Amino acid sequence: MFLEYLTLGWNLVEGIVAVSSGAIAGSIALVGFGIDSFIEMSSGAIMLWRLRSESSGANAEQVEQRALRLVGISFFLLAAYVAVDSVKSVVQRAASEHSPVGIGLAISSLLVMPWLAHPKRRAAGTLNSNALHADSRQTSLCAYLSAILLGGLLLNALFGWWWADPVAGLAMVPIVAREGWQALKGERCRDGTC
Repeated sequence: MFLEYLTLGWNLVEGIVAVSSGAIAGSIALVGFGIDSFIEMSSGAIMLWRLRSESSGANAEQVEQRALRLVGISFFLLAAYVAVDSVKSVVQRAASEHSPVGIGLAISSLLVMPWLAHPKRRAAGTLNSNALHADSRQTSLCAYLSAILLGGLLLNALFGWWWADPVAGLAMVPIVAREGWQALKGERCRDGTC
């Protein structure tokens, strides 16, 4: 549970910083990254609910499947938002401002998220939880999104490529949608391996 609380705290700060600095800079990739942080917070809250429900004697299989479905749906919501807003930005040729705060946040997230994902994956195997494994994948996904975000922000800041930001957003969409699909079709863990 400690890892989920730690993830919730990090994602709250990350989400607030990303959305506010993204709104100031007009960066769809940064705003999408911030929304991903809030979605990951909901995933963490779902995992806490799952762990508490199971410890209170609820039907573990039913709780597991519901938690896995909710995590999968959260991925699809993010993918849809980022896709629509990225396409809109490209069509309108909406250039974003440079965001040193966003660049710093992306670098920080590249360091923190893999550090959080690894013990979550181990815990998923120990608890035999595909939902917790999906949550750990979402934490890992945040690191990939950070790299894409960093690339878009740096290309815009260093070369003035206005289109790098929405293209970075579009690059996130298939990764996020794939994770959503895998969570929704998720199979139960077997023999402690997820």
